[in-house]
Amino acid sequence: MAITPIDDATLVHDYIAGNEAALATLIKRHQSKIFGFIYSKLGDRDMANDIFQDTFIKVIRTLKSNAYNEEGKFLPWVMRIAHNLIVDHYRSNKKMPLYRETEDFSIFSIMTDDALTIENKLISDQVSNDLRQLVEELPVDQKEVLMMRLYQDMSFKEISEATGVSINTALGRMRYALLNLRKVIDKHQITLTN
Repeated sequence: MAITPIDDATLVHDYIAGNEAALATLIKRHQSKIFGFIYSKLGDRDMANDIFQDTFIKVIRTLKSNAYNEEGKFLPWVMRIAHNLIVDHYRSNKKMPLYRETEDFSIFSIMTDDALTIENKLISDQVSNDLRQLVEELPVDQKEVLMMRLYQDMSFKEISEATGVSINTALGRMRYALLNLRKVIDKHQITLTN
């Protein structure tokens, strides 16, 4: 007889009730996915370890303060925390390297005009906002799969586990989400390019 693993919601409940081992199980279950996500955004193993630890410190504080709203979405919630900490990291570390002009080196030799112009930045932001609004129009189940796949970089296997549906159902929801987005874009003749 196969042993079915305890679901995330039960482990969260057990941890809040005082079972410290439940949190260890949750971390072990999801650490490779969460760490991989963080590392893919930072490219620095030490910094990724720091953000990973900060993520779980925040998870523990939230769980201990009973501020966690259980909706069966533990992994997406933790991924959101990690994402926010990554964004905070980039915001707080907006430092430019210091270059000094010498006979052998000129700052103009490394300066390029790859940065978005103000106009292109505004267009890019508008495209992102338009796309977000279009995604909000999708049925909840399709929107959920699309957000997990595109914004949280989850595999369809992970999406199926997180949502409690089969992989084929998750794939189908993604397919219908994309088809519905195309219909709305075509219907309203929306241009999503910058």
